[in-house]
Amino acid sequence: MLSSNVASENIGDFIYKKLAQFFALLVLLLVIVMGYEMYIGSQLSIDKFGWQFLVTSTWDPVKEIFGALPAIYGTLVSSFLALFISLPLGLGVAIFLSELAPNWLEKPLSFFTELLAGIPSVVYGLWGIFVLVPWLRNSVEPLLAKHLGYLPFFKGVPYGFGMLAAAIILSIMVLPIISSISRDVLKSVPDSQREAALALGATKWEVIKIVFSNSRSGILGATMLGLGRAIGETMAVTMVIGNRALISPSLFDPAYTMASVLANEFTEASSDLYLSALIELALILFFITIIINIAARLLVWSLEKRWSNVK
Repeated sequence: MLSSNVASENIGDFIYKKLAQFFALLVLLLVIVMGYEMYIGSQLSIDKFGWQFLVTSTWDPVKEIFGALPAIYGTLVSSFLALFISLPLGLGVAIFLSELAPNWLEKPLSFFTELLAGIPSVVYGLWGIFVLVPWLRNSVEPLLAKHLGYLPFFKGVPYGFGMLAAAIILSIMVLPIISSISRDVLKSVPDSQREAALALGATKWEVIKIVFSNSRSGILGATMLGLGRAIGETMAVTMVIGNRALISPSLFDPAYTMASVLANEFTEASSDLYLSALIELALILFFITIIINIAARLLVWSLEKRWSNVK
C-alpha cells in the first residue's frame, strides 16, 4: 500500500520528485567518486612527499622529485590576472548592451560577444602563437620594459611566451562569460525601477548605478564563473605560457599551470611515482575549483542577505 504522503499526491508527481532527487544525488556522488579515484591514484605521491608536495618548487621527473608550487602559483596568478583584465571590460560591455546600445546594435553585438565563448581553445592558442606572442615580443614587452622596467613585474627578456601572454589569452576567453551573464542579470532588473528613477529626475548614469547595485550578486556570480573557467583552461594556456616550472614575479617569464602540466606530461609519465604526482596535481586542481565555487556561493549568499537587510 502507498503511504499517506504518496496517496495525497499524484503518483506521477511522486515518481518525478524521486527521479529528480536521484539525479541530484547522482551528481553529488559523481563528484565524490572523482575525488576518491584521484586520491587513490595519487596515494603513492602523497605517501612519499606529504604536504611538502604543495610547497616544493622542484619538478624533476628524472630524479623523481616533484613539487606543485610553481604550477599552483602559475594557475592562480594567470587566472587572477585574466580576471583583472576581463572584469572591467566585461562589465563595460554588459552595461553598454543592456542600458545604452540601440536595438539595432544590441543584438549583433550580443551575438558576436557570445560567439567568442564558442571558439575552441586550440584556436585561441594558435592565434596566440602566431599573432599575440610576436606582438608582445616585438612591441608590448620591450615598451613595458623600457618605461616600467624598474618594477619586478616587467623585468627580464621579452620572450613573448610567458605569463603575460597566458593572462591575455585567458582574459579574452573569460570576457564573453562575464559580459553575457552580466548583461542578462542587468536586463532582469524590472523596467519599473528605471522609470521610477527617471521620473525622480535621475540622469542616465544614475539610473545605471541603481540597476547595477540591484544586480551585484548576479554579477559576482558571473565573475566567479569566469574565474572557474580561467583556472581550468588547458589548451590555449599550454600553447603560450612557455611551460617552465618557474616562480617569478616577472610577467615576461615562462610559467606553468596545473592544467598545462597535465596536458604536457601525462602521456610521458614513465614511472608509477611520476604518474601519481600528476594525479595528485589534478586532485589539487579539483579541490581548488571546488573551494572557489563554494566560497563564491557563500559570498553571494552573504551579500544578498546584507543587501536585503539594507533594503
